[in-house]
Amino acid sequence: MRRDFRLPAHQAPAAPRRDRGFGLSAGVRSRAQRRCGQRGFTLIEVIVVMVLIAAMTLLVATMMTGGLDGMRMRTTAKEIAAELRHARAQAIAKSEVQQFLVDPKARTWTGVGGRTGEIPDSLEVTFVGVREVQENEQEGTILFFEDGASTGGRVQLRKNRAGIDVDVAWLTGDVSVRRSEDDARRLAR
Repeated sequence: MRRDFRLPAHQAPAAPRRDRGFGLSAGVRSRAQRRCGQRGFTLIEVIVVMVLIAAMTLLVATMMTGGLDGMRMRTTAKEIAAELRHARAQAIAKSEVQQFLVDPKARTWTGVGGRTGEIPDSLEVTFVGVREVQENEQEGTILFFEDGASTGGRVQLRKNRAGIDVDVAWLTGDVSVRRSEDDARRLAR
């Protein structure tokens, strides 16, 4: 026989609590619930922020390096320098004179073995070199000899106030790429 025995409300024991905190104490449980709750970031939000940071970095990097025209100028200068070095190497390897032609008006260059390239329209091109070896007034010519020496010369690329010089030393045939002297003086001020 079972009797239903009830205590008065003020004497009744508290109802048993279900432990939903996986054995954690109340303080730890509330912090864990806050971390896992609605206060976090979604994957989409994190990706959007990362894309914005990447875009801003690209924009700042482009502005710091002179933009697309500056990049074209550096790329063209490196390409011309590589072809000049190739012409020098071929002159030494084949023991015969090799020539490199630059046509500033046509905005083209011609290297060893008929290799050619174009200079972007956005760049100004100037050639400084020995007149005696130039085939005509419009073209600049640099000759490389069997011992690696050359007639020397300079291909100047400019955009606005920035410029890059591709120099060929006449005695050694060494090819170097550097900021133009005018550009370096302007930056030094």
